[in-house]
Amino acid sequence: MTLTIEWAATIGLVLGLMTFEFYYQVRKSHEPSFKEAAWWSVFYIAIAIVFGASMIWWRDGVSAAEFMAGYITEKSLSVDNLFVFLIILTRFAVPRIYRQRVLMFGIVLALILRLLFILAGAALISAFTWVFYIFGGFLLWTAIGVARGGIEEEEEYRENWILRQISKILPSSKRYHGTTLVVREQGKRLVTPLLMVMIAIGSTDVLFAVDSIPAIFGLTTDPFIVFAANAFALMGLRQLYFVVHGLLKRLIYLSYGLAIVLSFIGLKLVFHALHVNSVPFLNGGKPVESVPEIGIALSLSFILVTLTITAVASVIGGRHRARKVVVDDTPDD
Repeated sequence: MTLTIEWAATIGLVLGLMTFEFYYQVRKSHEPSFKEAAWWSVFYIAIAIVFGASMIWWRDGVSAAEFMAGYITEKSLSVDNLFVFLIILTRFAVPRIYRQRVLMFGIVLALILRLLFILAGAALISAFTWVFYIFGGFLLWTAIGVARGGIEEEEEYRENWILRQISKILPSSKRYHGTTLVVREQGKRLVTPLLMVMIAIGSTDVLFAVDSIPAIFGLTTDPFIVFAANAFALMGLRQLYFVVHGLLKRLIYLSYGLAIVLSFIGLKLVFHALHVNSVPFLNGGKPVESVPEIGIALSLSFILVTLTITAVASVIGGRHRARKVVVDDTPDD
């Protein structure tokens, strides 16, 4: 199977799934139930697993393992996205029945922008091997910030640079007009808050891509696998939002788990950079052969074990906190 067919078939599958989802779920404005969102989440996870397993047949086992490691990493990092999405939707006071449509548009926009980001990253890596040092260092720095700040420290949404520039160009209406994106008020054409929040969701995701794209490039440098893992992780993000809407703050140790994963991948990138070193002032511009290469099997196992321990610890820690609150609130006799 050639690269062209791989890209065409995968993009076609992604577009087909999104089209199906839009016409059968999103087009009718409604707030999905927990059961509905859960089933769709399971469906997209199953599709990703089947896609990854099929790569053993039309590619090889290494590619399949790289895809699954990348998918799991991107899916885990997307929980941060969900928390910020919640803040944005609340900040813009988006009616619940329209949130599916907002998330769908934002995810499509994010996927397009991430594709451009991935292609740019792949071009840099192929031309300059020292980029691995930058990606690795950036992930280590990010891991420290995630461990110190967590995902519960975001108290308010701040408009990013893209949204601020768009706001200056496009005057906005003060109220929603159903699912309409552009309206005319007092002879002036205005965009509605619905369009602005869609742009906010999509452009904010690009900021998260600055963390997640280097992370997956630490697992594979194949731009096709990077894109496929991102696409499948993003496709189920809308449903996952409604599933974990009320559960985000219960994942009390998630930030630590993500920090460990990011640190591991950051070190893996630095080790790989040393292994293919061409920087003149390091080892005379020669590869450091004594540095071990971390294989994809170890990477996948480490990510799975770390996130499993994080989830179990969050559940146990959450129950302990709940019992402590009950005891502390019990009135004295």
